[in-house]
Amino acid sequence: MEANKIKNLENIRKLSARYFNTLKPITDRTDIYTAEIRVLNYYELTYVVSNMLKLCILALDQEAPEISKTIKNTSINVAVVLEVVTQLLPIDEIEFLDEIHQMLVKDPEILEE
Repeated sequence: MEANKIKNLENIRKLSARYFNTLKPITDRTDIYTAEIRVLNYYELTYVVSNMLKLCILALDQEAPEISKTIKNTSINVAVVLEVVTQLLPIDEIEFLDEIHQMLVKDPEILEE
């Protein structure tokens, strides 16, 4: 039984190394992580941030049409904002949870002392 627990822990360690990819630790801090968004260049990054800001302004302000007086291009590309959000979803980690779930379904005694 003890050998089985050790094997299960090793399997969990291997899975975690394979799947925990969304958050990367900052090298000089152990309690802070970064999450990556992918953009082609600074222009695209600015475009994404601008769309996020405009969307937030519209969501918060009942008088959002006033945005047109201060911002040149008032159109909002919601697809760009949603694309960034999808990049931040921890898909690999969800796969890890699914693997752990499958292990528990096959052997419910894994967590027993």
